[in-house]
Order: sequence, then C-alpha cells, then structure tokens
Amino acid sequence: MNSSISIENIERQGQNHTVIILASGLSQRLGQPKQLLVKNSEPLIRYMIRLALSTNPPVIVVVIPDNHHSIASVITELAVQYPTVQIVVNPKPETGMADSLRLGIETIAAFESISIDRVLIMGVDQVLLDESHLTSLLASKKLVVASRYHNWQGLEKHQSLHKGASDIIGLPLAINYKLLRQWQSALIGDKGLRNLIRGLLADQIGMVDNDQLSYDIDTPEQLAYAKQQGWLDG
Repeated sequence: MNSSISIENIERQGQNHTVIILASGLSQRLGQPKQLLVKNSEPLIRYMIRLALSTNPPVIVVVIPDNHHSIASVITELAVQYPTVQIVVNPKPETGMADSLRLGIETIAAFESISIDRVLIMGVDQVLLDESHLTSLLASKKLVVASRYHNWQGLEKHQSLHKGASDIIGLPLAINYKLLRQWQSALIGDKGLRNLIRGLLADQIGMVDNDQLSYDIDTPEQLAYAKQQGWLDG
C-alpha cells in the first residue's frame, strides 16, 4: 500500500460508481447457500442486486461460486433484464473473499469507456440492508466510507444483539476507485480490505453507523431468528 495517497491528490469524485457484490461464499456454517435464502418472495442474492440497481450504477459485478448452478440460474434472468449486471464466477471460492474482490475489480477495469470514481462493495447476507444506507455511503467524498456496527453474539442464549466493546468496520463500503486499483495486488486469500483501510489516515475514512447490519446470516440459529423476526421468509 502507498500510504502517501491523500484526498488532495485524488481528483474530486462525482457520482460515477460501480458495484461489486461479493456472493461467492460457500455458507459452510449455515449448511445451505445463503444466496438462495428468501426475502420478500425472491432469493436474497436477487434482492441485493435490486438494492444495488437502486443506486443507478453503470456496472454491477456479482461474484458467485463455481459449480453452483442454482445460484447462477436465479440471477441469469435478472442479468438479461438489466445489462448493467455482470456475473463473474470464482473458480476457487474456498480461497477467501479477497480473491472474489480481486475478480470483481478486474471485471470493472475492463470497462475502459466508463469513468469510475468509486466502487460500492456489498455482501449478500446483511438482511436488513436498505437503499438509504447505500445512499449515505455514496454521499461522502472520503477515500473510504465504511459501515460501522456491532458483532452479533450470544444469539443462542439471548436471541438478541449483544453489543461488544469494539465496533466492526466493514461492508458495505464505498472506496475510491484509484485507491482500490492500487490495492488490488495485495488482495490475496483472506487478506482483504480491512487491514489496508487501517493504514489510512483518520481524515481519509468516513463511517456510517447502522446496527441493523449486525444481523448477517452465518448459522442455522441466526437464520431461525431472522425468520422469526420476519426479516426472511419462512
């Protein structure tokens, strides 16, 4: 990482952004593809793509795992309907999220005719994510604007959100495109953006607080609770 990069030597950003949806996880702890969980009568991955579409980007790259035809099939129709949506298959999803992000960056870089200022990076399992939060991330001009929330702990015992001492700084986030390209070669396996972001100066990072993002779906217990609350279809 080149820590000398600063707000002053990055050209002022407009509203030109693209989106990468990281949806290549194998959901091993959950025991079923979280991409195919159902919210508002449609697969969760389609729901997240529609959220991304609401921000009006010229390109949305959706990275999915290889050999999961059921996941590909539920978004192929949407990709046909919206040419904005580009499907990318990660042939080695077990290697970690960073590889999926790198594939997404490479796909965006191929659209040379599009002027890109920022990239909005999303996951697929924050079931209470909404359009207003994405809008807030894109409203700031910081080099990185990340979501800040708490860890969802103790669900099995308390069936509630336990606020730990430390915040989580994570997805979704908006990042300057030039900076993301600069970091691209450092994205290997599980070495993701979090450590790179920590190397920035405090005034280069913006935060949007939203504890609803604490509720992601990684375990059967979390899935059952989300269904009980009506966040996902039963």
